[in-house]
Amino acid sequence: MPDVALTDSLDARVDRLELPFNEFGVDPYGISKSHVKHALRVFGAIYRYYFRVRCYGAENIPPRGRAMLVGNHSGGVAVDGAMVLTSTMLEMDPPRLAQGMVERFLHNFPVSSLWASRTGQFIGLPEHAKRLLEDDRLLMIFPEGARGTAKLYNERYSLVDFGTGFVRLALQTRSPIIPFAFLGGGSAVPTVFNAYTLGKLLGVPYVPLTPYLLPLPMPVQLDIHYGEPLVFHGTGDEEDHVIEGYVEKVKQRIAGLIEQGRAQRHSRRLGRKLLP
Repeated sequence: MPDVALTDSLDARVDRLELPFNEFGVDPYGISKSHVKHALRVFGAIYRYYFRVRCYGAENIPPRGRAMLVGNHSGGVAVDGAMVLTSTMLEMDPPRLAQGMVERFLHNFPVSSLWASRTGQFIGLPEHAKRLLEDDRLLMIFPEGARGTAKLYNERYSLVDFGTGFVRLALQTRSPIIPFAFLGGGSAVPTVFNAYTLGKLLGVPYVPLTPYLLPLPMPVQLDIHYGEPLVFHGTGDEEDHVIEGYVEKVKQRIAGLIEQGRAQRHSRRLGRKLLP
């Protein structure tokens, strides 16, 4: 049975969302308040008690208006996205519902497709993202794409190439970019091999394999570091080299947050060892 106090607290936060729900509890995008409540009860408990997430810099996320959360992938499954989405519900006042751009394969499975759409997570098409931002929503994007989740354990703090579409989107919609670093996902799911053939058979890009075979997340502590907003000026029609320069600035900022987070994690571990 769920903790009653936890459930009541989380339900109240969903009720405080500043979204235009109608009398049936559904907003114009088909987001269902009841589905969001059920999802937050599950992920809120995982966030607080299983992963014991530490969140820093949530005050850098605008309480209202359009913005893009842009960060690194960490872990072979969508632990990072789920915990980032949960953080904006639990760490912000008022709470905000971040909406992610998910991979197409998720919609090959009816149950996951239904829950994704009912909680505001849509296929990562440019038109979907642009419409959400123009409606002053909070958008979560991982520019590394599926290549980012395919990182092996020894690559967990690295960054692979970023796509450039998110910067053009930010310019077109005049949206600030909130960089973030997610740490611990690579330890929660310590991938040693990606089974691409098996993934193809199952309708997914790959299946991450761990030392204990199944990609079941371990209960390690996770950290999220949000940085100060980045604002770029332009129309989105700039030359590729200009856009690539902006992308590199975002990537460098995220890399800096990762290193900052690693230093904090090292200090915490060292402090625990020095305790009598």
